[in-house]
Amino acid sequence: MTSGRYESSDSSQIGTAITFLLIGLGAGALMGLLLAPKAGKQLRKDLRRGYEDAKESLGDWADEAKDRAAEIGERVRDAAARGAEMAEDLRDKVEPLRRAINRNT
Repeated sequence: MTSGRYESSDSSQIGTAITFLLIGLGAGALMGLLLAPKAGKQLRKDLRRGYEDAKESLGDWADEAKDRAAEIGERVRDAAARGAEMAEDLRDKVEPLRRAINRNT
C-alpha cells in the first residue's frame, strides 16, 4: 500500500485531459461571446443557442458512451461464456485420466 503518493493510470489521465479540454472550450466560447460587440438581446440569443448546442453534443456523446459500454459488456459476457465452455470441455477430457490415476493409486 502506498501512502502519501498519487499514482494515476493512463485512462484517468485521458479523462482528465478531456475534462480540461471541454472546460477550456466552454470558457473560450463564453469569453468570445461576452467580449463581442453585440446587443444584449442578440448576446442572450447566442448564449442560449450555444448552450443548446453544447447540451445536444454532450447528450450525443453520452449516448455513444452508453452504446460502447453496452457493446464492451456484451463482449466480456461472450468471452466469459466461451471461457466457461472451454473449462467444461477440458474438465470432461481430463476426467477419464483422473479416474485412471485414482484407480492405479
